[in-house]
Amino acid sequence: MKKTIIVLGSVTTIFIAAYGFVGNYFYNFALNSADEKEFMEDNPNLAESEAVLASVALEAEGEDEQFKADYEPDALTITSSDDKALALNGYMYENEGAGHKWAIVVHGYNGEAKGMTRYIRHFYNHDYHVLAPDLRGHGESEGDYIGMGWHDRKDILQWIDEILVRDPEAEIVLFGVSMGGATVMMTAGEEDLPDNVKVIVEDCGYSSVSDVFTYQLDDLFGLPPFPVLNAANTVTKFRAGYDIFEASAVDQVSKSETPILFIHGDEDTFVPYEMVDDVYEAASVDKEKLIIEGAGHGDAEKVDPVTYWETVWGFVDQYIE
Repeated sequence: MKKTIIVLGSVTTIFIAAYGFVGNYFYNFALNSADEKEFMEDNPNLAESEAVLASVALEAEGEDEQFKADYEPDALTITSSDDKALALNGYMYENEGAGHKWAIVVHGYNGEAKGMTRYIRHFYNHDYHVLAPDLRGHGESEGDYIGMGWHDRKDILQWIDEILVRDPEAEIVLFGVSMGGATVMMTAGEEDLPDNVKVIVEDCGYSSVSDVFTYQLDDLFGLPPFPVLNAANTVTKFRAGYDIFEASAVDQVSKSETPILFIHGDEDTFVPYEMVDDVYEAASVDKEKLIIEGAGHGDAEKVDPVTYWETVWGFVDQYIE
Protein backbone atom coordinates (compact mmCIF):
# COMPACT_ATOMS: atom_id res chain seq x y z
CA MET A 1 0.00 0.00 0.00
CA LYS A 2 2.81 2.37 0.93
CA LYS A 3 4.57 1.61 -2.37
CA THR A 4 1.37 2.36 -4.27
CA ILE A 5 0.99 5.71 -2.55
CA ILE A 6 4.61 6.58 -3.31
CA VAL A 7 4.19 5.61 -6.98
CA LEU A 8 0.95 7.57 -7.29
CA GLY A 9 2.57 10.55 -5.61
CA SER A 10 5.55 10.38 -7.96
CA VAL A 11 3.31 10.09 -11.03
CA THR A 12 1.22 13.02 -9.84
CA THR A 13 4.31 15.14 -9.22
CA ILE A 14 5.68 14.31 -12.67
CA PHE A 15 2.32 15.10 -14.28
CA ILE A 16 2.04 18.46 -12.48
CA ALA A 17 5.62 19.36 -13.40
CA ALA A 18 5.05 18.39 -17.06
CA TYR A 19 1.74 20.27 -17.13
CA GLY A 20 3.42 23.39 -15.74
CA PHE A 21 6.37 23.08 -18.12
CA VAL A 22 4.12 22.73 -21.17
CA GLY A 23 1.87 25.57 -20.03
CA ASN A 24 4.77 27.94 -19.41
CA TYR A 25 6.49 27.02 -22.67
CA PHE A 26 3.48 27.82 -24.83
CA TYR A 27 2.56 30.88 -22.77
CA ASN A 28 6.04 32.29 -23.35
CA PHE A 29 5.93 31.21 -26.99
CA ALA A 30 2.69 33.04 -27.77
CA LEU A 31 1.84 35.53 -25.02
CA ASN A 32 4.96 36.68 -23.20
CA SER A 33 5.61 40.07 -24.79
CA ALA A 34 9.26 40.02 -23.75
CA ASP A 35 10.02 36.87 -25.77
CA GLU A 36 10.90 37.19 -29.45
CA LYS A 37 8.18 35.77 -31.69
CA GLU A 38 10.56 33.88 -33.95
CA PHE A 39 7.73 31.82 -35.46
CA MET A 40 6.58 35.02 -37.20
CA GLU A 41 9.84 35.21 -39.16
CA ASP A 42 9.92 33.41 -42.50
CA ASN A 43 6.50 31.95 -41.72
CA PRO A 44 5.03 30.79 -45.07
CA ASN A 45 1.56 31.70 -43.81
CA LEU A 46 2.72 35.32 -43.54
CA ALA A 47 4.48 35.53 -46.90
CA GLU A 48 3.38 38.48 -49.04
CA SER A 49 0.54 37.51 -51.35
CA GLU A 50 1.54 36.81 -54.93
CA ALA A 51 -1.39 38.98 -56.01
CA VAL A 52 0.26 42.12 -54.62
CA LEU A 53 1.38 44.25 -57.56
CA ALA A 54 4.86 45.63 -57.00
CA SER A 55 4.09 48.95 -58.70
CA VAL A 56 0.97 49.53 -56.60
CA ALA A 57 2.79 48.55 -53.41
CA LEU A 58 5.69 50.87 -54.18
CA GLU A 59 3.36 53.81 -54.82
CA ALA A 60 1.47 53.20 -51.57
CA GLU A 61 4.70 52.92 -49.59
CA GLY A 62 5.81 56.28 -51.01
CA GLU A 63 2.52 57.86 -49.95
CA ASP A 64 2.91 56.37 -46.48
CA GLU A 65 6.40 57.83 -46.12
CA GLN A 66 5.20 61.22 -47.32
CA PHE A 67 2.33 61.14 -44.82
CA LYS A 68 4.74 60.41 -41.97
CA ALA A 69 6.93 63.29 -43.11
CA ASP A 70 3.98 65.69 -43.31
CA TYR A 71 2.08 64.82 -40.13
CA GLU A 72 3.45 64.49 -36.61
CA PRO A 73 0.92 63.01 -34.17
CA ASP A 74 0.49 63.98 -30.54
CA ALA A 75 1.58 61.24 -28.13
CA LEU A 76 -0.93 60.37 -25.41
CA THR A 77 -0.79 58.13 -22.36
CA ILE A 78 -3.62 56.61 -20.36
CA THR A 79 -3.55 54.23 -17.40
CA SER A 80 -5.41 50.94 -17.76
CA SER A 81 -8.42 50.64 -15.48
CA ASP A 82 -7.58 47.14 -14.23
CA ASP A 83 -5.40 46.32 -11.24
CA LYS A 84 -2.30 46.20 -13.45
CA ALA A 85 -2.50 50.00 -13.94
CA LEU A 86 -0.47 49.89 -17.14
CA ALA A 87 0.69 53.04 -18.91
CA LEU A 88 -0.77 52.70 -22.41
CA ASN A 89 0.55 54.74 -25.31
CA GLY A 90 -1.38 56.21 -28.23
CA TYR A 91 -0.92 58.62 -31.14
CA MET A 92 -3.52 61.22 -32.08
CA TYR A 93 -3.73 62.83 -35.52
CA GLU A 94 -6.07 65.80 -35.20
CA ASN A 95 -7.57 66.98 -38.47
CA GLU A 96 -8.96 70.50 -38.96
CA GLY A 97 -11.46 69.31 -41.55
CA ALA A 98 -12.77 66.34 -39.58
CA GLY A 99 -15.55 67.94 -37.56
CA HIS A 100 -16.79 65.23 -35.19
CA LYS A 101 -15.54 62.25 -37.21
CA TRP A 102 -13.06 59.99 -35.41
CA ALA A 103 -11.35 56.69 -36.18
CA ILE A 104 -9.54 54.40 -33.76
CA VAL A 105 -7.09 52.30 -35.77
CA VAL A 106 -5.83 49.14 -34.04
CA HIS A 107 -2.72 47.14 -34.99
CA GLY A 108 -2.19 43.39 -34.96
CA TYR A 109 -0.21 40.77 -33.04
CA ASN A 110 3.44 41.72 -32.50
CA GLY A 111 2.81 45.07 -34.24
CA GLU A 112 2.47 48.65 -33.09
CA ALA A 113 0.60 51.84 -33.93
CA LYS A 114 3.52 53.20 -35.97
CA GLY A 115 3.07 50.29 -38.38
CA MET A 116 -0.50 51.32 -39.23
CA THR A 117 0.36 54.37 -41.35
CA ARG A 118 -1.44 53.00 -44.44
CA TYR A 119 -4.76 52.86 -42.61
CA ILE A 120 -4.21 56.02 -40.58
CA ARG A 121 -3.49 57.90 -43.81
CA HIS A 122 -6.66 56.75 -45.52
CA PHE A 123 -8.87 57.72 -42.58
CA TYR A 124 -7.11 61.05 -42.18
CA ASN A 125 -7.49 61.82 -45.90
CA HIS A 126 -11.17 60.93 -45.61
CA ASP A 127 -11.49 63.78 -43.09
CA TYR A 128 -11.20 61.87 -39.84
CA HIS A 129 -9.32 62.58 -36.65
CA VAL A 130 -7.35 59.40 -36.00
CA LEU A 131 -6.25 57.77 -32.75
CA ALA A 132 -3.84 54.83 -33.05
CA PRO A 133 -3.06 53.05 -29.75
CA ASP A 134 -0.25 50.66 -28.90
CA LEU A 135 -2.00 47.66 -27.36
CA ARG A 136 -0.70 46.41 -24.01
CA GLY A 137 2.64 44.69 -24.36
CA HIS A 138 3.25 46.33 -27.75
CA GLY A 139 5.06 49.43 -28.98
CA GLU A 140 5.52 51.97 -26.20
CA SER A 141 2.72 50.59 -24.01
CA GLU A 142 3.49 48.77 -20.79
CA GLY A 143 2.56 45.15 -20.22
CA ASP A 144 4.48 41.89 -19.99
CA TYR A 145 1.87 39.86 -21.88
CA ILE A 146 -0.19 39.97 -25.06
CA GLY A 147 -3.91 40.37 -24.44
CA MET A 148 -5.07 38.90 -27.77
CA GLY A 149 -7.82 41.53 -27.82
CA TRP A 150 -9.52 40.36 -24.64
CA HIS A 151 -8.09 42.75 -22.04
CA ASP A 152 -7.47 45.17 -24.89
CA ARG A 153 -11.21 45.58 -25.46
CA LYS A 154 -11.42 47.34 -22.09
CA ASP A 155 -8.48 49.55 -23.05
CA ILE A 156 -10.27 50.53 -26.26
CA LEU A 157 -13.24 51.65 -24.15
CA GLN A 158 -10.85 53.94 -22.28
CA TRP A 159 -9.47 55.34 -25.54
CA ILE A 160 -13.04 56.03 -26.61
CA ASP A 161 -13.58 57.93 -23.36
CA GLU A 162 -10.40 59.89 -24.08
CA ILE A 163 -11.91 61.02 -27.38
CA LEU A 164 -15.21 61.90 -25.74
CA VAL A 165 -13.47 64.16 -23.23
CA ARG A 166 -12.17 66.14 -26.21
CA ASP A 167 -15.31 65.87 -28.33
CA PRO A 168 -18.55 64.78 -26.61
CA GLU A 169 -20.28 64.79 -30.02
CA ALA A 170 -17.73 62.47 -31.60
CA GLU A 171 -18.89 59.88 -34.12
CA ILE A 172 -16.42 57.02 -34.03
CA VAL A 173 -15.43 54.13 -36.27
CA LEU A 174 -13.41 51.29 -34.77
CA PHE A 175 -11.01 49.73 -37.26
CA GLY A 176 -8.56 46.88 -36.71
CA VAL A 177 -6.39 44.39 -38.60
CA SER A 178 -5.61 40.81 -37.45
CA MET A 179 -5.46 40.88 -33.63
CA GLY A 180 -6.68 44.46 -33.98
CA GLY A 181 -9.66 43.11 -35.90
CA ALA A 182 -10.36 40.67 -33.08
CA THR A 183 -9.95 43.52 -30.58
CA VAL A 184 -12.58 45.73 -32.19
CA MET A 185 -14.95 42.77 -32.52
CA MET A 186 -14.49 41.97 -28.84
CA THR A 187 -15.12 45.62 -28.03
CA ALA A 188 -18.33 45.47 -30.07
CA GLY A 189 -20.07 43.28 -27.50
CA GLU A 190 -19.41 45.42 -24.44
CA GLU A 191 -22.56 46.64 -22.69
CA ASP A 192 -21.02 50.02 -21.91
CA LEU A 193 -19.87 50.73 -25.47
CA PRO A 194 -20.90 54.37 -26.02
CA ASP A 195 -23.47 55.18 -28.71
CA ASN A 196 -20.81 57.45 -30.20
CA VAL A 197 -19.32 54.32 -31.80
CA LYS A 198 -21.33 54.20 -34.99
CA VAL A 199 -19.63 51.48 -37.02
CA ILE A 200 -16.89 48.84 -36.84
CA VAL A 201 -14.55 47.51 -39.54
CA GLU A 202 -12.51 44.38 -38.87
CA ASP A 203 -9.91 42.96 -41.23
CA CYS A 204 -8.80 39.30 -40.85
CA GLY A 205 -9.59 39.00 -37.14
CA TYR A 206 -9.95 35.54 -35.57
CA SER A 207 -13.16 33.97 -34.29
CA SER A 208 -11.73 33.30 -30.83
CA VAL A 209 -8.38 33.00 -29.11
CA SER A 210 -8.86 29.28 -28.47
CA ASP A 211 -9.76 28.69 -32.13
CA VAL A 212 -6.72 30.48 -33.50
CA PHE A 213 -4.38 28.86 -30.95
CA THR A 214 -5.84 25.42 -31.75
CA TYR A 215 -5.13 26.07 -35.42
CA GLN A 216 -1.60 27.31 -34.76
CA LEU A 217 -0.80 24.36 -32.47
CA ASP A 218 -1.65 21.99 -35.28
CA ASP A 219 0.02 24.06 -38.00
CA LEU A 220 3.29 24.75 -36.17
CA PHE A 221 3.65 21.68 -33.94
CA GLY A 222 1.16 19.07 -35.12
CA LEU A 223 -0.29 19.02 -31.59
CA PRO A 224 -3.92 18.69 -30.44
CA PRO A 225 -5.49 21.36 -28.23
CA PHE A 226 -5.87 18.96 -25.28
CA PRO A 227 -3.99 19.01 -22.99
CA VAL A 228 -1.59 21.62 -24.40
CA LEU A 229 -4.04 24.51 -24.64
CA ASN A 230 -5.49 23.67 -21.25
CA ALA A 231 -2.03 23.85 -19.69
CA ALA A 232 -1.32 27.14 -21.46
CA ASN A 233 -4.65 28.48 -20.25
CA THR A 234 -3.85 27.62 -16.63
CA VAL A 235 -0.62 29.59 -16.89
CA THR A 236 -2.33 32.43 -18.77
CA LYS A 237 -4.93 32.83 -16.03
CA PHE A 238 -2.17 32.98 -13.43
CA ARG A 239 0.31 35.19 -15.29
CA ALA A 240 -1.93 37.38 -17.46
CA GLY A 241 -5.25 37.19 -15.64
CA TYR A 242 -7.55 36.07 -18.44
CA ASP A 243 -9.08 32.86 -19.72
CA ILE A 244 -8.19 31.86 -23.28
CA PHE A 245 -11.48 30.01 -23.64
CA GLU A 246 -13.52 33.09 -22.72
CA ALA A 247 -11.84 35.36 -25.26
CA SER A 248 -14.30 34.97 -28.12
CA ALA A 249 -14.99 37.42 -30.92
CA VAL A 250 -17.94 35.24 -31.98
CA ASP A 251 -19.61 35.64 -28.58
CA GLN A 252 -18.93 39.37 -28.47
CA VAL A 253 -20.13 40.03 -32.02
CA SER A 254 -23.35 38.15 -31.27
CA LYS A 255 -24.11 40.76 -28.58
CA SER A 256 -23.19 43.76 -30.71
CA GLU A 257 -25.65 46.50 -31.63
CA THR A 258 -23.13 48.27 -33.87
CA PRO A 259 -22.93 47.70 -37.67
CA ILE A 260 -19.86 45.69 -38.71
CA LEU A 261 -17.95 45.25 -41.96
CA PHE A 262 -15.99 41.98 -42.07
CA ILE A 263 -12.96 41.73 -44.41
CA HIS A 264 -10.77 38.72 -45.15
CA GLY A 265 -8.46 37.39 -47.85
CA ASP A 266 -9.45 34.02 -49.31
CA GLU A 267 -5.85 32.79 -49.19
CA ASP A 268 -5.29 33.61 -45.51
CA THR A 269 -3.65 30.60 -43.89
CA PHE A 270 -2.49 32.34 -40.70
CA VAL A 271 -5.96 33.28 -39.47
CA PRO A 272 -7.92 30.80 -41.58
CA TYR A 273 -10.26 32.32 -44.13
CA GLU A 274 -13.16 30.25 -42.78
CA MET A 275 -13.13 32.18 -39.51
CA VAL A 276 -14.72 35.19 -41.21
CA ASP A 277 -17.87 33.14 -41.76
CA ASP A 278 -18.03 32.30 -38.04
CA VAL A 279 -18.02 35.94 -36.95
CA TYR A 280 -20.20 37.14 -39.84
CA GLU A 281 -22.89 34.58 -39.12
CA ALA A 282 -22.81 35.41 -35.40
CA ALA A 283 -23.62 39.08 -36.05
CA SER A 284 -27.27 40.10 -36.05
CA VAL A 285 -26.60 43.79 -36.80
CA ASP A 286 -26.33 45.59 -40.13
CA LYS A 287 -23.34 43.88 -41.70
CA GLU A 288 -21.36 43.28 -44.85
CA LYS A 289 -18.62 40.86 -45.83
CA LEU A 290 -15.77 41.64 -48.24
CA ILE A 291 -13.59 38.80 -49.49
CA ILE A 292 -10.47 39.80 -51.41
CA GLU A 293 -9.39 37.04 -53.79
CA GLY A 294 -5.71 36.13 -53.71
CA ALA A 295 -5.03 37.92 -50.43
CA GLY A 296 -3.16 36.26 -47.60
CA HIS A 297 -3.10 37.40 -43.99
CA GLY A 298 -3.29 41.18 -43.63
CA ASP A 299 -2.82 41.67 -47.38
CA ALA A 300 -6.38 42.46 -48.46
CA GLU A 301 -5.67 46.18 -48.75
CA LYS A 302 -2.43 45.58 -50.65
CA VAL A 303 -3.94 43.13 -53.13
CA ASP A 304 -6.93 45.26 -54.14
CA PRO A 305 -6.79 48.71 -52.52
CA VAL A 306 -9.46 50.17 -54.81
CA THR A 307 -12.12 47.60 -53.90
CA TYR A 308 -10.97 47.62 -50.30
CA TRP A 309 -11.42 51.33 -49.70
CA GLU A 310 -14.50 51.70 -51.90
CA THR A 311 -16.14 49.02 -49.77
CA VAL A 312 -14.94 50.54 -46.48
CA TRP A 313 -16.27 53.99 -47.34
CA GLY A 314 -19.45 52.61 -48.88
CA PHE A 315 -20.21 50.91 -45.58
CA VAL A 316 -18.83 53.44 -43.07
CA ASP A 317 -20.35 56.48 -44.80
CA GLN A 318 -23.83 55.07 -44.20
CA TYR A 319 -23.36 55.63 -40.47
CA ILE A 320 -20.93 58.56 -40.28
CA GLU A 321 -21.51 61.41 -42.70
